[in-house]
Amino acid sequence: MGSQYSEQTANTPLLEGLPMAPATDIEIARSVQPQSILLLAQQRFGLPAESLVPFGHYKAKLDMAYVDTTDTASRGKLVLVTAMTPTPAGEGKTTTSVGLNDGLNRLGVSSSVCLREPSLGPCFGMKGGAAGGGWAQVIPMEDINLHFNGDFHAITTAHNLLASLIDNHIHWGNEAGLDPRLINWRRVLDLTDRSLRNLVCGLGGKAHGVPRETGFDITVSSEIMAILCLAEGHLDLRRRLGNMIIGQRSDHSPVTVHDLGMEGALSVILKDALQPNLVQSLEHNPVFIHGGPFANIAHGCNSVNATRAALALNDVVVTEAGFGADLGAEKFIDIKCRHSGLQPDAAVLVCTVRALKLQGGVARSQLSEPDLDALRAGSANLERHIMNLQQFGLTPVVCINRFPGDTAEEITLIQAICRDLGVRAVPADHWASGGDGATELAQAVLDQLRDEVPAVRFLYDDSLPLAEKIETIATRIYHAGQVEFSAQASRQLREYEALGFGYLPVCIAKTQFSFSVDAGLLGAPSGHTLPVREVRLAAGAGFVVAVCGDIMTMPGLPRRPAALDIRLDEDGQVVGLT
Repeated sequence: MGSQYSEQTANTPLLEGLPMAPATDIEIARSVQPQSILLLAQQRFGLPAESLVPFGHYKAKLDMAYVDTTDTASRGKLVLVTAMTPTPAGEGKTTTSVGLNDGLNRLGVSSSVCLREPSLGPCFGMKGGAAGGGWAQVIPMEDINLHFNGDFHAITTAHNLLASLIDNHIHWGNEAGLDPRLINWRRVLDLTDRSLRNLVCGLGGKAHGVPRETGFDITVSSEIMAILCLAEGHLDLRRRLGNMIIGQRSDHSPVTVHDLGMEGALSVILKDALQPNLVQSLEHNPVFIHGGPFANIAHGCNSVNATRAALALNDVVVTEAGFGADLGAEKFIDIKCRHSGLQPDAAVLVCTVRALKLQGGVARSQLSEPDLDALRAGSANLERHIMNLQQFGLTPVVCINRFPGDTAEEITLIQAICRDLGVRAVPADHWASGGDGATELAQAVLDQLRDEVPAVRFLYDDSLPLAEKIETIATRIYHAGQVEFSAQASRQLREYEALGFGYLPVCIAKTQFSFSVDAGLLGAPSGHTLPVREVRLAAGAGFVVAVCGDIMTMPGLPRRPAALDIRLDEDGQVVGLT
């Protein structure tokens, strides 16, 4: 999350007792001394020290044995934070999630926020970190964005161990009869590197393995990442790992991890990674950060384990789903809620004046200039997301995440547009003022939670054929006119249904920047075509991935990567991380 700091906000009232805001997010994060994580867990949750596995003084993993997450346990209310379609102008969904949680705590509500872990790919690439921004951040910010508690390394290692075991199995006789041309298990890396997308391994002669085509994806797209986020306990983890299909025989019969007896070793590597991570916000409120699947290529939600733990320990839990509501919120409900039985009790939809103007056709260089006409035009994107959420039975509270330079007229116009749509829009200043700037938003969410529990519904039934599930999402959420399946995708869908996987939900992998597959098609386009180029079966995670347009599961670096601005200073402090 990039900093919104400017001279215009230099004198903005900030958290009580804290100095004026430094110039960058990382400096703001360093200006606050974290509380001992053991003390925080004891004071807020009554958890004993032995329930936590500390990683230093301010980070820890939570032993789920100390938390009652059964159906009979007391359960908090779940608030889903999602957003309009992301733009380079920024929406601040994570920042809003953290600020809302701080605001709820300022109102005396026992609340925690559940987030995903950042990937090193975006940190060193284009997007930056994922610990919030300004005075609505999670700390220790550098640790969270860089390696954290080792979860991503464990997932990467488990995934690549499986790849190594597969190649070794083929090298020593291939007892399972795997067709090397039909192995779908690639390797992963928690970095972006386009040169690794397509490779040939096993070159150099007989002693070095059997040559075959393969490649690398980014770790967050790994099926093991999705499994970690959906598994509930070690037995469920091992079962899901064993169900993963890693290839086919020459007769196209599937080969699973269980067929090769490899799930045990993978589960051992992931034993500690399965435990949720506990950290804190700048205002010393508890934050659970666990798992990190991208919403444009995976299901985009934090772990079920972390969500259940937070619900067992709090009256309210705030969680987010990646990117816009068309991707993140749809997958949160149709995949995470379908698998876990969880459901949101309220929803928040984040927008900004700048992003709405960009959606209305304003050039990025002109976003600081007031333009009510462009704001009206761009509000079609916000309206589409509101209508989509209403299809799930949710009426969101719209959060107008304030940026410096937003005018009163612009804020009033957004509120009037939302009022005409039957939803409440609340401006929030959590970036500049922390929880104090989000108390009005927090009160609006509490008002929503006091209303009747929403009747949340899925977009489609399990019994619907896979192709029709994809078409349902495309037409009802993206407002596409049609879905165009490649010959390969059509064949794969038939194969998966023949194998008995037609009941699974679908996970659309597409660009996050538009309702269409064209990242430059802004606003609320309708009637476009959704091209499905291939379909991937994630039998262990429990969904089918439809890869659409030119989306890549191994992204590339931008022309000027963020890595070029990140360094250590003379005191060994990280500089340039956002």
